[in-house]
Amino acid sequence: MAQSWQSATGTHKAGSWAERLGGKQTWLGLADMGVIGLVMLVVIMMVLPLPARVLDFLLAGNISFSLLILALSMNVRHVLDLSAFPTILLVATLFRLALNVSSTRLILLHGYAGEVINAFGHFVVGGNYVVGAVVFLILVIIQFVVITRGAERVAEVAARFTLDAMPGKQMSIDADLNAGIIDEDQARARRAAVEREADFYGAMDGASKFVKGDAIAGIIITVINILAGFVVGLLQQGLSLAEALQRYTLLTVGDGLVAQIPALLVSTATGVIVTRAAAENNLGREVSRQLTADPQVLAVAATTLGLLGLVPGLPKLSFLTLAGLLGGIAYVLHRQTPLPAGATGTAGTGRARTLAPATVAGGSGAKEAAATGERSSEESDILAHLQVDPFELNLGYSLLPLVDNSSGGDLLTRISAIRRRLAWDLGFVVPPIRIRDSVELRPNEYRFLLRGVEVARGELLLDRLLAMNPGSQEAPPGGVETKEPAFGLPAWWVRTEDREKLETSGFTVVEPAAVLATHLTETLRSCAGQLLDRQEIRRLLDALRENYPAVVDEVTQVATLGDLQKVMQGLLAENVSCRDLVTILETVADTARQTKDPVALVQAVRLALRRQITRALLTEDGLLPAITLSPRGERYLLESLQAAPGGGQLPAIDPQELRQLAERLRTPVQQAAQEGVQPVLLVSAELRYPLRQLLERSFPHLAVLAYSEVAPGISVKSYGMVVWPDEG
Repeated sequence: MAQSWQSATGTHKAGSWAERLGGKQTWLGLADMGVIGLVMLVVIMMVLPLPARVLDFLLAGNISFSLLILALSMNVRHVLDLSAFPTILLVATLFRLALNVSSTRLILLHGYAGEVINAFGHFVVGGNYVVGAVVFLILVIIQFVVITRGAERVAEVAARFTLDAMPGKQMSIDADLNAGIIDEDQARARRAAVEREADFYGAMDGASKFVKGDAIAGIIITVINILAGFVVGLLQQGLSLAEALQRYTLLTVGDGLVAQIPALLVSTATGVIVTRAAAENNLGREVSRQLTADPQVLAVAATTLGLLGLVPGLPKLSFLTLAGLLGGIAYVLHRQTPLPAGATGTAGTGRARTLAPATVAGGSGAKEAAATGERSSEESDILAHLQVDPFELNLGYSLLPLVDNSSGGDLLTRISAIRRRLAWDLGFVVPPIRIRDSVELRPNEYRFLLRGVEVARGELLLDRLLAMNPGSQEAPPGGVETKEPAFGLPAWWVRTEDREKLETSGFTVVEPAAVLATHLTETLRSCAGQLLDRQEIRRLLDALRENYPAVVDEVTQVATLGDLQKVMQGLLAENVSCRDLVTILETVADTARQTKDPVALVQAVRLALRRQITRALLTEDGLLPAITLSPRGERYLLESLQAAPGGGQLPAIDPQELRQLAERLRTPVQQAAQEGVQPVLLVSAELRYPLRQLLERSFPHLAVLAYSEVAPGISVKSYGMVVWPDEG
């Protein structure tokens, strides 16, 4: 029984939801058909005559629709809440003009166009066609000269300013995305909102012309109707001039009023929409909040009105009534305004005031608490500015189009791809890159900051391309000599139209964005060890724990996050990827039980990763290009090793000998480079780290490898032996 009851209940609920969903879809379908039917009705009204009763209904519906549009425009909080307004404006204008055509047909054919037009012609203007014509002209002037022209100008300026502000808004969104403040879905939604806003104001700039054209058309139609009414009344109906003037002018003025009043409402709605750019609430709340924000201003206005009411000859009742009303509002608002923190209430006044919680304990305590709160807020602002971004890209103002999607800039996309590639190559996620414009740079300059300190700088010409030819030093025609920023190669800035010719001549031609992206990639690689912080290591361990909990638990028992950071930084400093994190952690867990020396830990991990390290250094034919050191030189260096302050050992040799060693090493390195090969220096395991430290400044990209780190089965191709300086 219980099962059958639950089943029946579930079926009932499902049916309810299905019915509700079906009802919603039916309503949406009816709404779609209603809009289509309205457009079809406009076409029918242009061609076929309508009965007077139907025209009455449509005219009343037009007034109601215009009131609805005005109410909606005043109630929206953001313009995109009524994004269909330009299209609504077009349909409403077309519908109003179709009503003019139908009413004109009835007026000229029958001298009668329904009760609505008749009421506006007789009751609203008192049956006086002169008064009616004046009222009609005043309405047209208000709409055409004041509201329509103002709305048109505001829409034009708003469209231009919105389009001009798009790059800045998109840069702000991309900067928040790069900083990790928002995710990609939020950034995509915000970009779509910016684009929709620009599209809306662009459409409103054009749609405001509908309102202007509607006002002009109303005047022309009215004049035509009056003239045509004279002709029909005098020549076809046999009426006298006075009778024709009375009948057809009143009908025409009534028709004009019926058309212009909704047009005036829609024009007002247009002006309200295009002037709501900075609003946070609907129009009523915005106006009431801002007009009553300062009770003192209301009190001044009430005093002024009261003084005017005392002037002899002016109507005292009107001015004094308004003065009393504003004064009462100012008094009520003044009583409702809470006292500032630190204030005390007035005893014996009988008035209740809202006190800050800190004032309950007494005046001095309140002041101290208020001062503490202000100081805390100020300190929070200062501390927020003291935080340094891990990595930052500064751009001169001429380079800002690189990050502007609307101008074709794809630097942000390139940076996202770079971060994904480096995560794959290095084994950790590079922190978000903050992008800022900087007045400290020249217009075409950029720079990279590592934790607030400049590490690299370059210059780009956006209207040119960078051409390089490693096999020749001949400058291309019309090229501006420069240096390729990432590797320091000779290069030239060339015209874009010369690209095909230069590529045919053997030059490598790249775009400015690609130059910046390459420089950024190499800079991030060289700074990878300094970008890896302990928080990132914690995230890596947490992600690895899901599949390798035993490894993570064991290594965290014998090594701290600082130990792991030093090991991984040592690997990254020599371009060794940390992707095989399991092997790294297992090796550290085994070695850290005997020693916590970072150099020894790095050496142990390198030995465990020797296949990976060797594989990354092989040539295309699978050989390891190597340069060796003479046995006498190795022995001399080993005998000179001394303990270094930061761990490990360094050889204590004469600077002149080190300079000569670097010069002798440079020759085989350059010979290998001419063959397109980056050789490695093979030495003994005890000498590998000290020698790498010695040669890092002279050969930053030279890999120093221990014999034991060469994976089994790898063939070595020698590019020479470096002898010690005193060997001759």
